[in-house]
Amino acid sequence: MKMENPMKLNNRALAVFATVAMGSSLLAACSDAGETKSATGDAGANATSAGIVSYNGCEPRNPFLPGLANETCVVGVMNYVNARLVGYDVDGKMYNELAESVESTDNKTWTIKVKAGQKFSDGTPINADSFINAWNYIVRENQTQAFFFENVAGYEPGKDLAGLKKVDDQTFTVELNQAESDFPLRLGFVVYAPLPEVAFKDMKAFGEKPVSSGPYVVKEWVHQRSVTMDVNPNYDGPRKAKNGGLEYRMYTSPDTAYNDLLGGNLDVISTVPDSALSTVKTDLEGRDISRSMAGVLAIGIDMTTPHFQGEEGKLRRAAISMAINREEVIKNIFDGTKQPAEDFTSPAVDGWKSGLPGSEVLKFNPEKAKELWAKAEAISKFEGPFKVAYNSDGGNQGWVDAICNQVKNNLGVAAEGESFPDYKSLAGAIHDLTLKGAFRANWTADYPSQYNFLGPVYASNADSNRFNYKNEKFDALLKQGLGENDPKAAQAKYAEAQQILLDELPAIPLWYRAITAGYSSKVSNVKFTGDGFPVLSQVQKP
Repeated sequence: MKMENPMKLNNRALAVFATVAMGSSLLAACSDAGETKSATGDAGANATSAGIVSYNGCEPRNPFLPGLANETCVVGVMNYVNARLVGYDVDGKMYNELAESVESTDNKTWTIKVKAGQKFSDGTPINADSFINAWNYIVRENQTQAFFFENVAGYEPGKDLAGLKKVDDQTFTVELNQAESDFPLRLGFVVYAPLPEVAFKDMKAFGEKPVSSGPYVVKEWVHQRSVTMDVNPNYDGPRKAKNGGLEYRMYTSPDTAYNDLLGGNLDVISTVPDSALSTVKTDLEGRDISRSMAGVLAIGIDMTTPHFQGEEGKLRRAAISMAINREEVIKNIFDGTKQPAEDFTSPAVDGWKSGLPGSEVLKFNPEKAKELWAKAEAISKFEGPFKVAYNSDGGNQGWVDAICNQVKNNLGVAAEGESFPDYKSLAGAIHDLTLKGAFRANWTADYPSQYNFLGPVYASNADSNRFNYKNEKFDALLKQGLGENDPKAAQAKYAEAQQILLDELPAIPLWYRAITAGYSSKVSNVKFTGDGFPVLSQVQKP
C-alpha cells in the first residue's frame, strides 16, 4: 500500500497476523465474529459518546479514490470512510464487513456474496455492481493501484476485467489467472472498496468529498490543515462509530503533534517522536501503546542511478548496507524500540523466518563493506556525495543523519541527508524519478501476507516499485508462491524469491517498524491494528 511514517521488540516480534485457513467457504462463517469482538478487539466497548476524536496525519498526495490509495496519508482517511468486503481486527484475524461470504472450490474462481441491506451514505445500495464497477474503473483508467487486479482473468490496462461476472444483485464471481489461496486476504485493502453510481458522474469531485461506505463520511477537506468526518448514519456494519466524528489533522512535525497531545489539544497520536521515546511512559502516565507492526523501513536506490547500475551498483548497495550499524542506530535514536531487519518482510506476518541465505548482507561488517566499495571503485570512481532523501515532517532526520555518518566513517565517502518539507513532496520526487540518490522507503502491509511485502514493491510492473527493479526469476517465484495451496510451500517460494532480493538489494532494509503511539486523558478504548492505524470507530470521548 503505503510507502510511508514510523513496544519494545524481543529478538523476534510476536506475529500480529494469524494464519488464515485455506480452501473453500473461507469467510462464510466470519460474519458473527465481526459483529461482536473481531472489529474492535473489545466486545464490551458498546457505549457511545458524542465527542469529536482528533488524530494526527499528513496531507494526502492523492484524492480519496481506491485506485489511487498508495500512501499512508490518504489511507489515514480512507480506512474510516471506506468499508471493505473483509477487515482485520487488532489480533490480525479476518472478519466480514460487507461480505456475506467469499467461497471457492478451487481457489481460482471465487464467489462473493455482498450482505443485503447495506447502503452508501447517500442512501443508494451497496451491491455486486458497486464492486464490479469500481474494480473495472481502476483498471480501465489504469490508475496507480491497477496492479492489484493483475491476477484477475482478462486483465489488460484500459479495459474492463473479463474475470468479473455478475450473478445477481448481491453476488459476483472473480476468476483468477491461476489458483491463489490468499485471495480473500487481499479484500480488506482499500483498493477493493466499492464505489456508488454517483462517483462515475464526476470522479474528480468525488475524490475530494466522497460518498461513504464506511462508518464515517467526509464533511470537509481543508488542504494542508485537516479532514473532518461525521458519523455515517447509513453504515450498518461491525465498525459502528462510538463517538461523534473524527478530525484528521495534518502536522509538519511529529514533535508538534506530540506537544499538542501533551497539552490536551490532540486525542490520538500514531507516532511518538524519537525525542520522546525515552520519556513517553512518564509523559502519558500509562496511555502509551507499544506493539509489533507489519512494516519495514528501508532506503531505496533507483537502479538506473549513475554508479548504482550493474555489477558496480550491486557492490555499492551491499557495501552501504554492511557499513550501517542498525543496532547502534536503534539504541541511540529509537531507544531500542525497533528490531534490525533481516529480510524484506516482517516478523509480524506469519511465515517469517530468521537467517535466510544471503541475509548476512544486512549485518554490520565494516571491513567487508570497505572491500566491496573498493571493488566498485575499481569499476568506476564514485562521484559523491551519497544522499538519502527523507520527509522532514515525519521525524526522519535523526536516523538519516546517523546512517549517513556511519557510511561516511566506515566507507570514507561523503554522505548526507536530503530534506523534503513533507511526504507529499518526497513522494512526488520519487514517483517522477528526479532523485539521484537514495530515499526513505517505508512499507506497511496492505493485508497480512508475505506476498504483499514483495509483489507490490519489487515485482517488475508494480506501481510501488520505485527502484526500476526487474527480475523475471523473482516474478516467477512470486507467481508460484501465490499458486500454492499449502502455506508452507508458498512461504518456501517467497523465501527463495527473497534470496534474489538479498543478492541484488534494490532496497536496503534497515529495521522492522513498531507502533509507538499514545492518547490523551480525554479519550478511552484506544487500540491499534497491526498495520499501524488506530481503531477510531471504537474510541470514546465525552
